[in-house]
Amino acid sequence: MLRAARRRRRLSMTSLIDVIFLLLLFFMLSSTFSRYAEVELVAAGNGALPRDTPPLFVQLAPDHLTVNGSAQSLEALRIPQGAQQLLVSLKPDVTAQRLTDLLVALRRFDGLSVTVLTSG
Repeated sequence: MLRAARRRRRLSMTSLIDVIFLLLLFFMLSSTFSRYAEVELVAAGNGALPRDTPPLFVQLAPDHLTVNGSAQSLEALRIPQGAQQLLVSLKPDVTAQRLTDLLVALRRFDGLSVTVLTSG
């Protein structure tokens, strides 16, 4: 017989443990991220801005926030009554998480249309 008898290799538990660890890590991370709120994003159109109230201007930086030039904190954000349009300008190095935190904080204000300005 030309065929040599095949020898059966022992199964390694290391690869099985690695797979289980990776699955556990994946499910832990996916459950952590599922706790965060969703933010609805809408592309800007050519809609007409309301003319009766001027838009508010927000500058968002990594460490501070200004609304029409006055410094505010994200936790105690105040928007004047009757404001309808809000323009958000991002300073360099603002993270996506920081912008998301601002958008979540702005949900408290009804009837507010938020436009994020781009630099490019």
